Amino acid sequence: MDKIEEVLSRGVTNIIPGKAELEKLLRSGNKLNIYLGIKLNIYLGIDPTATKIHIGHGVPLRKLQEFVELGHKVTFLIGDFTALIGDSSDKESERPILTYDEIQENFKTYKEQASKILDFSKVEVKFNSEWLKKLGFADVVKLCQHFSVGDFVGRELIKKRLNAGTKVGLHEFLYPVMQGYDSYFMNTDIQIGGADQTFNMQAGRTLQKDMRSKDSFVLVTGYLEGTDGRKMSKSWGNAIWISDSPGEMFGKVMSLHDNLILQYFINATRTPDEKIKEVEKRLKDGENPLNLKKELGVALVTEFHSKETAEKAEKNFKETFQEKRPTFDIKVASGDSLAVTIAPFTSLESISEAKRLIKQNAVDVDGKMVDNPSYIVKSGDEIKVGSRTFLKAK
Repeated sequence: MDKIEEVLSRGVTNIIPGKAELEKLLRSGNKLNIYLGIKLNIYLGIDPTATKIHIGHGVPLRKLQEFVELGHKVTFLIGDFTALIGDSSDKESERPILTYDEIQENFKTYKEQASKILDFSKVEVKFNSEWLKKLGFADVVKLCQHFSVGDFVGRELIKKRLNAGTKVGLHEFLYPVMQGYDSYFMNTDIQIGGADQTFNMQAGRTLQKDMRSKDSFVLVTGYLEGTDGRKMSKSWGNAIWISDSPGEMFGKVMSLHDNLILQYFINATRTPDEKIKEVEKRLKDGENPLNLKKELGVALVTEFHSKETAEKAEKNFKETFQEKRPTFDIKVASGDSLAVTIAPFTSLESISEAKRLIKQNAVDVDGKMVDNPSYIVKSGDEIKVGSRTFLKAK
C-alpha cells in the first residue's frame, strides 16, 4: 500500500464521515505528488492531566507524526483550559480539578516523552486557553445552542452514572462544547483521537458545519490493551510507559499475553507492513510466541531508546530469566525481614509496597511463595519479586 493508504488504514478504527471521502481529499491538489496533495489543518489535543504517558497514548501521536511526514499543517494542542474542566469521556466519575500550575508542570514532562514519537520541530504547539479564556458567557450560551442535552446524557458512561445516582457535574456538559470550539477556532480539517474521544470530536464537526458550512473529518485510532489484556492503566500496573528504562520496557513486552503480539506490532511500532504480515503468518503457523515477543521487544526499545540498548536488554533478559541468573546480589543484615529486603526493588521503593506484593503472593523465596512480610531473609536465599526481578541474598 502507498503512504496515504497506510495512514488511513493502519491502526485506524473509524473515519467520519468516511474513508473514501478523506482519501479523495488527501489525493487532491498537487497531481505531481499524490503523497503531499493539499495541505490540511490536522490536530491532536491532549489535556496534560498526568506527568507520565504510556505507549497506548503514543498511538494517536504516531498517527499525527504520519501526517507530518505527508507534509500537512499539524498542530499539537495542549488543553490547558479544558484540563481545568476535566474530560470524563472514559471515566465513571468526575475527574479531579487541576490547578493551572499543575497543568503546566505536567506538560513539561509530557512533551519530553511525546518527542520520542513526534517531531516538534515540524509541529505547531498551541494552548487552547489562548481563545477559550476570551469567551464571554453569552458566547458560551450561543455555542451550547448547537447541541442537545439528550446527546450528552445518551453517552454510555454518563447514562451509567445517572442510573447509579452518581453525580454528573454541569461543567462536564461543557467539555465537548469547548473541544468543539477548539476545532472550529483552528479551522480544522482532520481531528485525531482515540475511540473515547469520538463524541467530543464530533462536536467539532458540528460547529464546523453549522458555523462555517465546512465538512471536517474525524480519524479514530486504535488502542493498546495493557500487558494483562485489560485497559492500559497506572492503577492496574499493566502499562508500558514511554519513560521506562530499556530493560523494564523489554521485560514488560515479554510478559504480554500472546494474543496481544500482533496488536502491539501494528499500533506500538513502525514495523513495516510486510514484516507484520510475516509475524501474523508465523503466529498462525504455531511458532513459539516467545520468539516474536523478543522481536517485538527489540523493535519497541529501539524506537524509544536505541538499537544498542535494545540488544543489551534482550541479552540481559536471556541471562536473567531464561538462564535463571539473579539480577542483583544483595547484602542482608541479621534479622532483616523479607519486606525490608525487597523494598528498594519495588516500583515505589517502599516497605508498604513490598508488603503489598508479598501479601498478593508475588514474591518467591527459593522457588516457594512466601506471604509473610516478616519472614527473616537468610544468606543464600534466592528471591523473585514479581516476574522480572531476581535477588540473591549474601
